Amino acid sequence: MKLKLVLAIGMICISVAAISFAQVQTKQTTTAGAPAVQVNVERGEVVAVEGNDLVMKMEDGTIRHFPNIPERAKITVDGQQLSIHDLKPGMKLQRTISTTTTPMTVTTVQTVTGKVWHVTPPISVILTMENGENQTFKIPNGQKFEVDGQMVDAFALKKGMKVTATKITEVPETVVSQQKTVTGTMPTPPEAPPANSPILIAEVSATPAPPGAPTPAPTPAAATPPANTPAEAPATPTQTPARTGSYTWLIWLLVALLIVAWLVASRMKHRT
Repeated sequence: MKLKLVLAIGMICISVAAISFAQVQTKQTTTAGAPAVQVNVERGEVVAVEGNDLVMKMEDGTIRHFPNIPERAKITVDGQQLSIHDLKPGMKLQRTISTTTTPMTVTTVQTVTGKVWHVTPPISVILTMENGENQTFKIPNGQKFEVDGQMVDAFALKKGMKVTATKITEVPETVVSQQKTVTGTMPTPPEAPPANSPILIAEVSATPAPPGAPTPAPTPAAATPPANTPAEAPATPTQTPARTGSYTWLIWLLVALLIVAWLVASRMKHRT
């Protein structure tokens, strides 16, 4: 029985509220102000891609981890739409975040029309609606009523007056929207060496001469004879005798002189 009573009271309240709202006309308008746009640009280089996780080295040198990048996220790299799995280490990425903040004003105008059945100024008023039912309305502070084209307060209301009450409320709101775009470039390939440049250059070092050996004289460059000058016959090389043979006869001469001197000295000794 209690449950049925609660349900009945609820249905009555809902029906009364529906009738009350049906008698009140509500008009709502939204006015937008000048939007403010803030652009934030982040640049970095791809370090590693593991599944849907991205590790990047940012422009300021910090390492940032971007986890769980969705499959639907696309990155424009050199005109191609790539997903997270197409990124390679060394790619340069740039993310541009545009945040637009738009101030909004929501204006709500509520209008009710009826005959005054009872008024308790400045708290409430009971109006008889067009369908013949009486509805109780709370009177907001400073509320004015239009009676025969004149605006009066709650203290001027009398029973039987046809009044129109209008309530205007303005609520400021802020709408924030973001737009993210990610672009990138492929890593720069290393420069190839020129076609004619040698890869390795060998350095030939001269073999050191043994100690005491004479230093060879530098070979002079052969002079190129003039075009109209006849070529000279090559000179016949001369042989230089060995220096050891030139001293042999001098040695024998000294030996002979010594022998002669010894013989002369012996004979003179015998005579004495």
